[in-house]
Amino acid sequence: MQKKVIGILGGMGPLATADLFEKIVLHTAAASDQEHPRVCIDSNTSIPDRTAALLHGGADPTEEMVKSARRLVSIGAQVIAMPCNTAHNFHAAVAASVDVPVLHMIALTRDVLLQEGITCAALLATDGTIETGIYQRTFENSGVTLITPEGDDQRAVMDMIYKGVKAGVSNYDTANVRAAIERLLTRGAETLILGCTELPLAVKLYSLDYPCTDPTLALARGAIEAAGYTCKE
Repeated sequence: MQKKVIGILGGMGPLATADLFEKIVLHTAAASDQEHPRVCIDSNTSIPDRTAALLHGGADPTEEMVKSARRLVSIGAQVIAMPCNTAHNFHAAVAASVDVPVLHMIALTRDVLLQEGITCAALLATDGTIETGIYQRTFENSGVTLITPEGDDQRAVMDMIYKGVKAGVSNYDTANVRAAIERLLTRGAETLILGCTELPLAVKLYSLDYPCTDPTLALARGAIEAAGYTCKE
């Protein structure tokens, strides 16, 4: 298979963009620099907040996302990855704007769970991701049941995303989030889908030791394979 250049449509947020790039590097089977894929990154922090756009009448991010996709193609990207779950509500518009594949992180995550035999997963994500139903639609008829936090538990997840990771707070108090996770596990969740790209960072930063499925990792491995490279086992 001909090797392809990976484009990362990033900036949503910057740390999540860096996390995807690192995972592409760490999970590529390569014995030298030259055996890694070429990666172009546009960390476009001008893209408006996706949750605000979807739920609160905020600025539409589509134009800036399309600009980034086209910019990546103009500098050689042949497959594009977007490390933002909520942004996948705009996936169709971005994919239609360029003539290269735009990977779908949520579909890749669904496929990982199916391969692992998971039948019930808890979705931790922004209000925008949960309330727009992008995961529910992608998982429909897959055999994987999705459950989500309720009320104060969802507010605790949002608080950790925005006031913890996005705010760069290293000593964030995770007591409320841990209580929310325990309730999800009690309801039957076999794994936690880290359905916001800040959440894999939160797991590491705040030592949240629970069974997790990382969509950013699924996207990284999907990008490696789509570019014609081999993933580490």
